[in-house]
Formats: sequence, C-alpha cells, structure tokens
Amino acid sequence: MKKILEKDDIRRSLMRISHEILEKNKGAKDIVLIGIFTRGYYLAKRIAENIKKIENVEVNVGGLDVGPFRDDDKKTNIDKSEINFDVKDKIVILVDDVLFTGRTARAAMDAVTHRGRPKLIQLSVLVDRGHREFPIRPDYVGKNIPSSKDREIVKVKIKEIDDEDAVYIFNKEA
Repeated sequence: MKKILEKDDIRRSLMRISHEILEKNKGAKDIVLIGIFTRGYYLAKRIAENIKKIENVEVNVGGLDVGPFRDDDKKTNIDKSEINFDVKDKIVILVDDVLFTGRTARAAMDAVTHRGRPKLIQLSVLVDRGHREFPIRPDYVGKNIPSSKDREIVKVKIKEIDDEDAVYIFNKEA
C-alpha cells in the first residue's frame, strides 16, 4: 500500500478545483454541486465551503444515489438521494472521489437528468485513474493516478467517514 495524497494535498486540490469551477463558469451564478454518495458528497460540501470563502456565495449541495441508474449488479430500486433543489437550468457540478470506468458518472448524469434538464453538467473528481469504458472526461481533476486496471485499487479516505484524509493505491492481492 502506498499513500499517494496526504491531507494537505487533498485540501489544496479541492481549493484549486473550486477556483477552476468559478473561473470556467465566470462565478457561482446558477451553480449547484451534487456529490455522488458517499465520499463525493463530502467532497462537494468542501468545494461549496471553498466557494463561500472565495466568492462569499453559498451554492446548493446535494447528495446523489446512483444505485437506481446503474447498469450492473449494484443496481438498486430505492433512491436515497438528498437533493432538495431544482436542477432545471442550473450548472450541475457532479463531484466524485474516483473516476475509473465512467459507469458511475454515466449513471449520475442519468439520475440528474431524471430530475430535470440542467443547463450544463460538469464532472469534478479528486482522482482520475483512467481505464474508461464510457467516453467520459472530467472537467476538474485533483490528481491523475495511472493504475493497473486489474491489479491495483485506488482508495480515497476522507475524515468525515474514515477519520483521515488520504488517497492510497494498493495491490488487489495484498
């Protein structure tokens, strides 16, 4: 197991992503953040806190359960999303911890458009590890971590759940 990102690396990456979101969208107008459960939700909350510090604007943050929109054996029938605002005509920034095959991001886009028609959907990830199975590319990336598709696992830990902020890569056999 190897630690790829420390607490301060994650903090700096999320601050940079926050600035990039504001720069690309010319401010926070019409932006909503939707974090993919579980860790993406907490990362989205941190980005919202950063935006508040930078622009003194509060943006809505929601949590998205992609389970009902998955295309694999993890599909569920109960939607546990926590989105109490309208996405219609909004710039929706989807936030996730790791982008891998793109299947979760695709399911997240379906889940968002099921709730309304946003003006735009953008994707922010803390870690992009490659190996896409769908033509999905993130708009904002904390760190690109090349990894072996079959032999390595990238694990994001965040203090709200794991009592630690760190990103690890380890071999599946370990």
